[in-house]
Amino acid sequence: MLKYFTRLRLIGIFFALVGALILFQMVRIQTNVNAQKMSASIEKQYGTISRTIYPERGNIYDRWGHLLAGNKDVYEIGIALNEVENPETLATVLSTVLGLDYGDVLGKASLEYIEGKQSYVIVTDFVSAEKVNELEKLYDQYETDRAKVRKGQEVQSLRGLHWTGHLQRSYPEKSLASNILGFYNYKDRESATGFYGVEEKYNDLLAGNPVTISIPRDPALIEDVPDVPPGSSLVLTIDREIQAMLERVMDKAVQDSGAESGTALILDPTNGEILAMTSTPRMDLNDYWTYSDIYSDGTLFDRAISRPYEPGSVFKVLTMASALDSGTVTPETSFLDTGSILVGGYYIYNWDRGAWGPQDMTGCMQHSLNVCLSWVATQMGPTKFYNYMQAFGIGRRTNVDLAGEQFWPLTLPGDKDWYEVNLATNSFGQGVAVTPLQLAMAISSVANNQGIMYAPHVLKAYIQDGKQYNTPPVAVGSPITAQTAKTLTDMLSVSLESESSVALVPGYKIAGKTGTAEIPTSTGYLTGITNTSFVGWGPTDDPKFLVYVWLEKPTSDIWGSTVAAPVFSDIVKELVALMKLPPDDIRHQLNGQ
Repeated sequence: MLKYFTRLRLIGIFFALVGALILFQMVRIQTNVNAQKMSASIEKQYGTISRTIYPERGNIYDRWGHLLAGNKDVYEIGIALNEVENPETLATVLSTVLGLDYGDVLGKASLEYIEGKQSYVIVTDFVSAEKVNELEKLYDQYETDRAKVRKGQEVQSLRGLHWTGHLQRSYPEKSLASNILGFYNYKDRESATGFYGVEEKYNDLLAGNPVTISIPRDPALIEDVPDVPPGSSLVLTIDREIQAMLERVMDKAVQDSGAESGTALILDPTNGEILAMTSTPRMDLNDYWTYSDIYSDGTLFDRAISRPYEPGSVFKVLTMASALDSGTVTPETSFLDTGSILVGGYYIYNWDRGAWGPQDMTGCMQHSLNVCLSWVATQMGPTKFYNYMQAFGIGRRTNVDLAGEQFWPLTLPGDKDWYEVNLATNSFGQGVAVTPLQLAMAISSVANNQGIMYAPHVLKAYIQDGKQYNTPPVAVGSPITAQTAKTLTDMLSVSLESESSVALVPGYKIAGKTGTAEIPTSTGYLTGITNTSFVGWGPTDDPKFLVYVWLEKPTSDIWGSTVAAPVFSDIVKELVALMKLPPDDIRHQLNGQ
């Protein structure tokens, strides 16, 4: 028995050694320089090349299935040198049909055929199917005419001409939602990738998994190319019709106000879905190479997520929400506005330098009183105030699923550049910077009457291997209670109605807040140049939307109440129709209220 086990052990050791030797030899051959040279020589001799087959890039749809980004058939045009009969005919036809340089084509068509070294030359790429149809008809016509040519006459021939189909990224809506989609630099076929927006954020998902194969150098010898599963397709939360409306309204607003740029977004505050988002300028994504011309001099691709700015009084929504939630004030808390308040050795004044006398907290918000909000913040104290700001996500990214998001850190007590006066100025949106989406996410906790912030996102679902995987809403915090949210919404709704704001929409109860912010520079704040904003939501008892509008440096006026507020109203008037939201009284009747 002992001899039997010893024999088995020896046999096992022998086979293990043999296996190890085989593995060693495989590694040695693969890494040996001479072996690699031989492989390359054989490949060259037999006219094969390694080519990576890239899957069809996944499509991108809006929430209702409208195609926003897809692929179309295009062709690479090349010449098999061993088949060429008449280089001049090739040059004449390709220069006429495709607009190519005659001399360049003639030079390529006249190259000497050298087996294994020089057999095929690419003339051009990304030729449309329509142009290839023209070439095919001419090719067939010349072949038909060959029989009519007498002996000794010159043959008009396109032999040697080949076209190889592949896919090109296509954006059928051109510039629609371009800030959200980003683009795919398809002309760099070997290293193409997504840039900005969805195309960059979900590049790996859209791209799928490429496969490397060996194929003949001459396309005419290619028989079968293996099928490669396509990349995943994406279904976005974006509504095409709402997106188109928002872009149209904002383009007009920029023109009417003389603003340097315009940014706006619409989201569902109850789940974080972005229904539309735009900023100027935009671009036709089919001409992605114009990017450097359009987005020069510091212009950003999507200001809604990549341009932090001092928002001004729209930020007061968070200050008041924090004060109400902490019990520092109630809507009825009284305040005597004398027109100024001293904080940290500096005087704070109202936007009009006026004194507004006795006010409750609703009045402070209605008249957008800097002095009152500064007092509220000092009553809370810096610890409580900044704890709430951090709970609202101020100073951090939203982590929206779009490439290019930026943020501005929140300066806190204890930091070397924080001073006591910061508590006052931050309370009304000065000395603190946010992106429109960042502030919209924070305020959505008020707008949804839940006190919950949901992560903003544009991906509704993705389709992979024939199956759809939905994206659930993600709660990222509860900075305030539901009761605080409802109380503040009622206060802001009353504020708009009391002042007969131009932001109001007939038939719908809306809540919102204006913002006018001075613009900081390295030498101080600009005079007479502002950022104007408005944030609003509704219907207040059953919220379906939150709209954020930002017009940068308008020249028609400097106040958010006269520049941004009417744009909000214009947007919502069309939005309620597109969302099929009946007026409040009809909705209440239908619901039996």
